[in-house]
Amino acid sequence: MATQTVEALVEGGKASAAPPLGPALGPLGVNVGQVVLEINKKTALFNGMQVPVKVSVDTATKDFSISIGTPPASALIKKEAGIEKGSSNPLMDKVADLRIEQIIKVAKMKDTQLLGKGLKAKINEIIGTCNSMGILVEGKPAVELISMINQGAFAEEIRLEKTELTAEELKELEAERKKLAEEIEKRRGEFLAKAKAIIDAMPGKARGEIKAKLVEAGIPTKIIDELLPSTAAAAPGEAGKPAAQAGGASQPAGAAKKEEKK
Repeated sequence: MATQTVEALVEGGKASAAPPLGPALGPLGVNVGQVVLEINKKTALFNGMQVPVKVSVDTATKDFSISIGTPPASALIKKEAGIEKGSSNPLMDKVADLRIEQIIKVAKMKDTQLLGKGLKAKINEIIGTCNSMGILVEGKPAVELISMINQGAFAEEIRLEKTELTAEELKELEAERKKLAEEIEKRRGEFLAKAKAIIDAMPGKARGEIKAKLVEAGIPTKIIDELLPSTAAAAPGEAGKPAAQAGGASQPAGAAKKEEKK
């Protein structure tokens, strides 16, 4: 049995007999229109995304099979959430909130690539990924929502495999995303003010000692690294000062040596 394979990148739900598929499939004697129809059925949920497609054709019988490649679950989640990246501190900072319909959609898109048996288990997998990205679902953290689903919550939506949201629901999610972003920025400002106060109260102290105090005060690592130059980058005698106090630009080599002699 001779099998030939055609691979192409198509827009979800919008494949056509035009290049690249048509010219590649035509010589194989397969029904191009039927192949395109099947591809569009399998990629309908990937609307607006480029999807890798592989068509294997038995050149003797003209039978064909289609396999669809999918982006990582995290990429699909980010697209649904309308964000470019997940949270750098997922336990504290939540960057988006999704509806159960969007989770069902992603679970169906990943389908055979998930470990769960049945749609409910696959949905729980996707919710777990959302948790690691700092994304809420139905306004709740993963553990709480998974428990609710296991107890029967959203059973109707899951049974009907609902994947669409109304324009009003999408508008509400956008407003929630902006609210979460404002909360993160406000919290960052509070941490910065608290960290700077600690640093200002420890003039001349070693960087390690100041860092320990900041960690003890619950200052996020990202902010600590932002305010305290690394040991390698800090000029001698200034390891404990935030970048702004350290003069911004690094000292010339000669100046650094003079400091060492003092």
